[in-house]
Amino acid sequence: MSENDPGKSKWLVVGGGMAGLTLAHRLSQRGQEVSVCEAAPSFGGLTSACSLGDVVWDRFYHVTLLSDSHLRGLLKELDLEHEIRWVTTKTGFFSGGRLYSMSNSWEFLNFPPLTLIEKLRLGGTIFYTSKLRNWRRLEQIHVADFLKRLSGKGTFEKIWLPLLRAKLGETYQKASAAFIWSYISRMYKARRSGIKTEMFGYVPGGYARIIDRFVETLRGNGVRLLSSHGVQSITRCEAGGLDVDFGDGRIERFDNVISTIPSPIISQHCPELTEDEHQRLQGVEYIGVVCASMLLSESISPYYVTNITDDWVPLTAVIEMSTIVDRKELGGHALVYLPKYLPDSDPGLQESDAEIQERFLSTLEKMYSHFSRDQVQAFQISRAKHVMALPTIDYSQKLPPIVTSLPGFYALNGAHITKGNLNVNETIDLADEKLNDLVWPDFLSRCGSR
Repeated sequence: MSENDPGKSKWLVVGGGMAGLTLAHRLSQRGQEVSVCEAAPSFGGLTSACSLGDVVWDRFYHVTLLSDSHLRGLLKELDLEHEIRWVTTKTGFFSGGRLYSMSNSWEFLNFPPLTLIEKLRLGGTIFYTSKLRNWRRLEQIHVADFLKRLSGKGTFEKIWLPLLRAKLGETYQKASAAFIWSYISRMYKARRSGIKTEMFGYVPGGYARIIDRFVETLRGNGVRLLSSHGVQSITRCEAGGLDVDFGDGRIERFDNVISTIPSPIISQHCPELTEDEHQRLQGVEYIGVVCASMLLSESISPYYVTNITDDWVPLTAVIEMSTIVDRKELGGHALVYLPKYLPDSDPGLQESDAEIQERFLSTLEKMYSHFSRDQVQAFQISRAKHVMALPTIDYSQKLPPIVTSLPGFYALNGAHITKGNLNVNETIDLADEKLNDLVWPDFLSRCGSR
């Protein structure tokens, strides 16, 4: 084999989320022999579906933004992009025990919790941050210091601090300003020019349909898909290649392996990596999530997202998904998500479903006078320990390498997103970019040296 003609090599992609499926798709398109292994019984990762009563929908909440060009491009390849249903959405705020709409400029200017000066500084912060391009410089600044300087102490304490705590818990104190820059940039791009309304979209059937179509496409292209196949270890073979132990005596040899699972677990799987690689992999801090999903007989809110600034509320937000999704797809019900983001070591991730359900429902009763538990048709708790890597100071300089010291082994996951927050669009972009810029060139180089 040579760089000009690498031939067909045997690849394993570890992890069947959107990153892993995208990598398998691209490698298959380049004529490679590809397998994907996933520890769970089904594919999709954080985009996988669950059954909520008689309704099958996303386990965690997802929407498509107009600016999500990479996701929309992939959906076009899967012949689904033309089916996206676009909806104009509204945004709410729960502040000082009251609900407010903040869906247009007039409502923003009349937002009671802030003085006029604080509103102007908040708007200026959002506009200024959305125009910044040097995200590496922002990695040198703590997010709290950045927001206090631009917005002032009052706006920071009333708006930014509660939102940072909701998103990151107390780990916000470790986060750099790159976090808020990436969050603001994505949402700012989602607004259309002119009337500046938010347009969010979804594919009918949700991600269950997207993943099913993706899996069908991959199988049609010869990709081998292995569900319920967790990895025990990945080791170098003296004869060349990598031996992957799936447990129960199942060991298979591959020429190349790309692992898309969380960084600390990659470290556990690969004992032959260098000490520095292990330290970098284990040093990535993650944010986890406890997310309740409910089917209600009645809508709870006119807003897709209700941001919460009151410290006593144990929720990141209230997500009324049925402001976007046609309720006919939900059996006539309203679908609401109640997320709470926590550090990956937080004991809240281990709380019982009953404790979480009682606390969340009692909170809703205090927030919404019209809400009654009798309206709840189904309630389910989902958890994920490794949702998003915490963007700490100098984060991009501390990341583990994608091309590792183990020939043919690549570690590529959401922790390598440095110019945005974790979402499906960024995940697809990451897979495409790093495959083109790092993984494939290294593979060709190794082929040429044989």
